[in-house]
Amino acid sequence: MENDLKVLLSDKFAVQNTASLSLFLYPSSLHVFARDKNQGITAIHSYEGISWKKLDEVLSSDTLTKLDVPAKVYFHDALFTLLPGAIFEPGNEKEYLQLAGKLPEFPFFFHTSVDSNNVQILSCIPEKLHKPLSKRFSELSLYHGSCSFLSYLFKERFNLIGQEIWINLFDSHAYLAAFTDQELSIFNRFEVETKEDVFKYVLILMESLQQDRNHARVTLFGTTEKSGITENWGKSYFANFRIIRPHANQNYGHGLSKDKAPTIFESFWHYA
Repeated sequence: MENDLKVLLSDKFAVQNTASLSLFLYPSSLHVFARDKNQGITAIHSYEGISWKKLDEVLSSDTLTKLDVPAKVYFHDALFTLLPGAIFEPGNEKEYLQLAGKLPEFPFFFHTSVDSNNVQILSCIPEKLHKPLSKRFSELSLYHGSCSFLSYLFKERFNLIGQEIWINLFDSHAYLAAFTDQELSIFNRFEVETKEDVFKYVLILMESLQQDRNHARVTLFGTTEKSGITENWGKSYFANFRIIRPHANQNYGHGLSKDKAPTIFESFWHYA
């Protein structure tokens, strides 16, 4: 595991000052953020190119996850659904979620409320994945990974124009959100191997909502040099295209900053 690990520390990091952890599980990576009592980020451990099957191994060996402190775990899992908060009833998770895809044999359900409880993100993980987490941390909270991106979008709602497409790229996937007149119309996760895939899915959303390519604004987070996506590339297809960084709600200890942090959305903003 050592070869997969990248460690970032603030100048005054001390293990004994770690008050809580945030774990962000992406399809092929894991990022562990240590926080002090003021919620400042003091250390980051990043594992690239790993599967979730190795989670128990990481929890047992990582110096941060060995700590018995409160932990919040964010799963960027393909199986999730959005429900209006007004109709969501705890206890009916299986009925809601089985429409979104095949459930594990023994599912552990959890849900996350966003937009002042107007929207519930319902998801589940196999019990065999939940079990080592619950054993490791005496105080554990589970969230679907999309909650950070969605909570950010709802915060930005009143800055939106009439037709909006928002994209958050990560690994070989992307969350895509479409807004019409400041209301969320579509939100989903897609596999993207090339920049042409991004273009394809944006066009599909625009066509399904009858958005105008010359008017709708397309905003993208998470682009990398490897993706080949630039503003010039985007503007060759969409009149109103931009690549921006999220506003930040994360604080870093001295010597550690978002510029050094992993290129994930939660390095800037995350649901808390």
